[in-house]
Amino acid sequence: WNFPSAMITRKVGAALAAGCTVIVKPAEDTPLSALALAELAHQAGIPGGVYNVVPCSRQKAQKVGEILCTDPAVAKISFTGSTATGKVLLRYAADSVKRVSMELGGHAPFIVFDSADIDKAAAGAFASKFRNSGQTCVCSNRFLVQKGIHDAFVKKLAALVTKDLHVGNGFEEGVTQGPLINEKAVEKVEQHVQDAVSRGACIEVGGKRSSAGKNFYEPTLISNVTTQMLCTREETFGPLAPIIKFDTEEEALAIANSANVGLAGYFYSQDPAQIWRVAERLEVGMVGVNEGLLSSVECPFGGVKQSGLGREGSKYGIDEYLEVKYVCYGGL
Repeated sequence: WNFPSAMITRKVGAALAAGCTVIVKPAEDTPLSALALAELAHQAGIPGGVYNVVPCSRQKAQKVGEILCTDPAVAKISFTGSTATGKVLLRYAADSVKRVSMELGGHAPFIVFDSADIDKAAAGAFASKFRNSGQTCVCSNRFLVQKGIHDAFVKKLAALVTKDLHVGNGFEEGVTQGPLINEKAVEKVEQHVQDAVSRGACIEVGGKRSSAGKNFYEPTLISNVTTQMLCTREETFGPLAPIIKFDTEEEALAIANSANVGLAGYFYSQDPAQIWRVAERLEVGMVGVNEGLLSSVECPFGGVKQSGLGREGSKYGIDEYLEVKYVCYGGL
């Protein structure tokens, strides 16, 4: 639901290019984007029955998903969503051994080493964390900052958040942060902040709901964070940036790779040898080196571990909708 048109088009575009017809079951929170794309497909001349949309209520989503994943007429399933839901769909698909692509949850680490350009690192962290109010699967969720530059980095990032982020109605001039998708999402951010503070974290900026409305939460930066806190053990999917201080490269990699998911990871360093070491050892499908935004249609998008299976975008995306057939001719 967080990018309701893009999530559909990067699946459907590859499927149609491979000659497939598709059924789109949109997220219950954002069905209108899928229906608008159906109208555009019709206007573009795509024949009826090629691009199909089946919206449903949240109450019926599980049953609809089960039907789509178990029907023998369906050859392939591509899903973007939570790891928990992805596991359910994989079980459905297993009985008929369907091909699957899964783009699931993330828990992206953002590592800042002592050699980093602090200004660029703070700007990269700012962009990576607060895009779409923190509601993207590749948003940085854990900030690991080496002790030599920790205090300076916290100060610079806090200044950026205070100065450049403004919560409110997205149609109003100057507003940069809109609402979270629903009340449940706000409650999760609230829970993560309260848990961290109760365990000794310090609020540098924000830390509470916004007066803009019930689904709005202030962009929040917390320091003195440990790996025992909820915000470092599960994906927040909201405008919360928790900062962990670390000593060594080995320690940072151990924390970064401790998650059971591995979608995106980011780090800032000016040491060429360290860049090669860390890029290779991070257990993620996509790495941003001195870069806070890495998504691009030209590049393969996907993760490792419990972040999913397969890739979308780039030349590899169409492979998810193709089968390799070997034909051996003889006797001619």
